[in-house]
Amino acid sequence: MPDTFPLTDRASGDIMFYRGAEAITVGRFLADVAALASRLPQRAYALNLCLDRYHALLGLAAAVSRSHVMLLSADRTERRVDEIAAGYPDLYVLTDADAVAHASGWQPPADALFVTAEGQGEGGPNPEIPAARVAIIGFTSGSTGEPAAHPKPWGALVGATRAAAARFGLTGPGTTTLVATVPPQHMYGFETTMAMPLHAATASHTGPHFYPVEIAEALREVPAPRVLVTTPLQMRALLGSREALPPLMSVISATAPLAPELANEAEQAWKTPVLEIYGATEIGSIASRRTTAGDAWTLYDGIVLERDAEENVHVGVPGMPELVPLADAVAFLPDGGFRLLGRRTDMVKLGGKRASLSSLNRLLMQVEGVEDGVFVAPEDLDSNPAARLMVYAVAPQRSAGEILSALRRQVEPVFLPRRVVLVPSLPRNEIGKLTRQALATLGRQPAQDAG
Repeated sequence: MPDTFPLTDRASGDIMFYRGAEAITVGRFLADVAALASRLPQRAYALNLCLDRYHALLGLAAAVSRSHVMLLSADRTERRVDEIAAGYPDLYVLTDADAVAHASGWQPPADALFVTAEGQGEGGPNPEIPAARVAIIGFTSGSTGEPAAHPKPWGALVGATRAAAARFGLTGPGTTTLVATVPPQHMYGFETTMAMPLHAATASHTGPHFYPVEIAEALREVPAPRVLVTTPLQMRALLGSREALPPLMSVISATAPLAPELANEAEQAWKTPVLEIYGATEIGSIASRRTTAGDAWTLYDGIVLERDAEENVHVGVPGMPELVPLADAVAFLPDGGFRLLGRRTDMVKLGGKRASLSSLNRLLMQVEGVEDGVFVAPEDLDSNPAARLMVYAVAPQRSAGEILSALRRQVEPVFLPRRVVLVPSLPRNEIGKLTRQALATLGRQPAQDAG
């Protein structure tokens, strides 16, 4: 691997972003980066809260050009910002008008720096950044506990971006437009729509996009070929809205397991392949598959999986200083790919049998009338012989008893929920995840006894 990589290796006239129908070139981007970099304080860390995707990338580029480390957290709540600030006292906050407008009354710190595009002309410095230098620290969502920090060297980010671009056919000729429904601070959104325009023949739409009508409008604004970068939750909402979409080159999904039934519905409705990414905050994206073609994953070029003597699997990612433990249990395939057996923390054991919560959730979502739902394991499941699973479900037209009856036809008796709690909605975050803290709040909801 080279000792350094440039901030971007694309030509000055290449289009890398669209704000509506307005095209932003690499040259203009470098001018904007230089202008912002000159305003940054001399501190070690930058917390990037920008909601506009172009502003978020300007923040990243300006920070790394000044040798600062960018902190990426998809959770922009005041509580989480305070927690990060306590852990990284030598930080400054980058935000923009969109972030404040969508923050439900939250106000940024008084010394926060507002990001705007204020460069002059078409061009600016394109710094060479050491491959081994930590460029970002990403934080996990907290779905399995407290958010954990994971540093990423610049070389690993560039390598992963190029590998993903090659896998999804985004290396040119021509420029593919990416419209994303995921925030730029999430590792999936960061890799696909912030890092990709720096090192692949792609242009991102600035966003943000929260609702189906906004997604459809953004896709119509930009030129073909177009790729929709989304999640299973948002895909389901977009299909349910019946918004007409322009022709798509493909759909890319991540952040949660994608049910083959949903992938097939999307492929039929949008006349395009639906591709799924496998990855995690600690490793980035490492593999992909076409969901309707089977459950086998194909590793990106350069990625290596290794199993140690204790049967733990580690991932070798080019540019990362050491192997990274994989949170999921996997089965290796003869062709070098793998199948997922379930997240280690996702597995539950009852009555001598094992199941994964994600597989149970998939069965729950197949129940007619269930719009959203989740199986939850109690904290004392391993120590209390009487402990059982429970279910939270959004199903306006179904009773708790009806849902349990439907589950009896699909789920082994030992894994049937003791209670089904009907709720108006599940407290999912922007990318569709349920944090442990959010699930704990559901415990205060009145339960319906499913019998």
